[in-house]
Amino acid sequence: MTLPSHAQIVVIGGGIIGCSTAYHLARDHKADVVLLEQGKITSGATWHAAGLVGQLRASASITRVLKYSVELYKGLAAETGLDTGWKMTGCLRLATNADRWTEYRRLATTARSFGMEMHLISPDEVKRMWPLMDTSDLVGASWLPTDGQASPSDITQSLAKGARMHGARLHEGVTVTGFVMDGRRITAVHTSQGTITCEKVVNCGGMWAREIGAMAGINVPLQPVKHQYIITERIDGLSPDAPTLRDPDRRTYFKEEVGGLVMGGYEPNPQGWVQGDIPRNWEFRLFDDDYDHFAQHLEQAIARVPALEQTGVKQMINGAESFTPDGNFILGPAPECANMYVGAGFNAFGIASGGGAGWVLAEWVMRDEAPLDLWVVDIRRFSGLHRDRQWVFDRTMEAYGKHYTIGFPHEEYESGRPRITSPLYQRLKDHRAVFGSKLGWERPNWFAPQGMEPRDVYSMGRQNWFPPVGQEHAHVREKVGIFDQSSFAKYELTGPKAAEALEWICAGRVAREPGRLTYTQLLNSRGGIEADLTVARLSDDRFYIVTGTGFRTHDMAWIADHLPATGCTLTDVTEDWGTLSLMGPLARDVLAKVTDADMSNAAFPFGHAREITIAGATIRALRVTYVGELGWELHTPLAHTGAVFDALMAAGGSDIRPIGYRALESLRLEKGYRAWSSDITPNDTPFEAGLGWAVKLKANTPFLGRTALEAAQARPLTKRFAGFTLSDPEAVLVGRETILRDGQPVGYLTSGGYGYTLGQSIGYGYVRNPDGVTEDWLTAGRYELVVAGDTLPATLALGPLVDPTGARIKA
Repeated sequence: MTLPSHAQIVVIGGGIIGCSTAYHLARDHKADVVLLEQGKITSGATWHAAGLVGQLRASASITRVLKYSVELYKGLAAETGLDTGWKMTGCLRLATNADRWTEYRRLATTARSFGMEMHLISPDEVKRMWPLMDTSDLVGASWLPTDGQASPSDITQSLAKGARMHGARLHEGVTVTGFVMDGRRITAVHTSQGTITCEKVVNCGGMWAREIGAMAGINVPLQPVKHQYIITERIDGLSPDAPTLRDPDRRTYFKEEVGGLVMGGYEPNPQGWVQGDIPRNWEFRLFDDDYDHFAQHLEQAIARVPALEQTGVKQMINGAESFTPDGNFILGPAPECANMYVGAGFNAFGIASGGGAGWVLAEWVMRDEAPLDLWVVDIRRFSGLHRDRQWVFDRTMEAYGKHYTIGFPHEEYESGRPRITSPLYQRLKDHRAVFGSKLGWERPNWFAPQGMEPRDVYSMGRQNWFPPVGQEHAHVREKVGIFDQSSFAKYELTGPKAAEALEWICAGRVAREPGRLTYTQLLNSRGGIEADLTVARLSDDRFYIVTGTGFRTHDMAWIADHLPATGCTLTDVTEDWGTLSLMGPLARDVLAKVTDADMSNAAFPFGHAREITIAGATIRALRVTYVGELGWELHTPLAHTGAVFDALMAAGGSDIRPIGYRALESLRLEKGYRAWSSDITPNDTPFEAGLGWAVKLKANTPFLGRTALEAAQARPLTKRFAGFTLSDPEAVLVGRETILRDGQPVGYLTSGGYGYTLGQSIGYGYVRNPDGVTEDWLTAGRYELVVAGDTLPATLALGPLVDPTGARIKA
């Protein structure tokens, strides 16, 4: 076929993700699509994938994506005439210790919350389902009957045929060599067979996605890793319908294939491949067999399935697959380029994800918005840090090694640290801080008292930091605490059209008089919450915007994508300003000792911003809180952060102490403050989230999402954000616990933790009712939470649990 001179959309890469994306673009959107593959369809990593298909993930949206894959694979052969090799064998996940069993109990609750069938079964039941297995060390197993397996090449060829049937043009043997750029936009794709002009590009280049992106100035943080599995000879007694098997405590997996087994694993000492460019001729290529490295998996596999000791190996597959620094795949619009989308880095989940990932990516490309909450896989979760190839390599190796480890709550990565530190790092270390890491920034999670080792000890129950965090929490409620929040992302929007632009982007009224600040949401066209942040108007044509650490790239890209072409300039000033949050009933007393500014309630009310001087530095003081106490965020020129911290600590004496993020989380839960990416997401409107008060619908002002909200106003709410408390002192809430109303599931928790002021566990989530969630309906119910399989009575809370009138905040 002759390469066309133009296409609406060019998809690069003919693996399962590229073919699925082209299929959905053509089938669902009738788009003019050209797919380019440098070798043959499936010739990268797809052809040698193991082909296990699981569906349950910690995210409801990603679980939905994977469930879609299964539904697609079930029916694809009927449409295209090409079999996919799909078998719904179900999947067993084995547990050999108490912590793993608790993890499965929580996963079973999550499955119930997401509407999936999952059972916890005994070792005897496992033996009945898999007679060749040694079950002597098992505590039990989880059983997901709708999981299964498929043939990666067959699925991809079926998707490719389906794409062609719907009008897509697929070209093999065509290498992309560069792009024609007009500013931040790609206008054409250079290839080994000519140039194609286009409107959008979708980079599904697999291991090559990083290099393809780099041609357009885009960073796709991937690292290829050598992943091995074996295919055995036939094994007597192995059923062709044997469930796929994951044995994470032994770091191995199994699936039946032609009477034998496919067996592989995830070792703690993975072998990364090249950090530079990948050979272009790597078509249907494998590495040499490496039984020395694979021996650790063989030993564990034989212990689990003794018949393997007498079974021959037909073939070892030692292939490269691309992995990411956090173990989640990559989708979405590249922030550096206005019209390139990425679908890559599937961490050996490409077959399970392929159908659904192609569906949502096609929707995203066509609508310039994700169809649902895809934050955990959004490419904009990364930052400039991820351009460091060595850092990406080190972190990806750690993520690979954790693939089958127990997922303890609050567990931190250790590689590549410390990377970014605030000027207070050593001071806080001297105060015995235990740090966590967020987008490369070291942040104090908690402070160990004298006599206690300053490190996390992970467990499935109350962790070692629980009592010290309680002391920090109480200190903020009773006296005053200081939080180092220098990692906050900060931007300035300046120019004559800045106010007008922000009024369109923000759901709340932000173009107030200078000196005012506003908490606001940024909405998508469906009325869903794409971001929430604080906007301070410094002058007529200058605004200061503050958002969460992890959302730095995402929120800046969202704002930038919705600004006018001229009249305002958006600048990232994150590293220009340190941030000290001074919170607690004595906050004003401390500030009065270090500044000449009038900090009284009359002169400096809540929701205002002022410039004040502390320790010779000019501070942007924002009177706002995320802990529910009197307080200020003190945005300090970065070089002066240490001096300001020292002045505040000296002024506070024994009444002040540094506080960590674990206490901040507990404090915000008691106040019912929402956290974006968990409590509020692009799937949720402000009305559903109980944030309708922050939306300017009463004003005759257009803003993004207004039309959707006006339509929603006319309909009864079918879901509503609510809080719950548990009196059980041992209950540990981590999120995704099922909410029961009168014994029936009506939703699940989006976040959970402990409120030390209350002495109770607290959880928040959305309660759903297709006939409408009125206050009368809500309050008439009897509530329980399913916590790791146990059903516990819960008390409904529809407002803040501490200081419901906000008197402390406005004191």
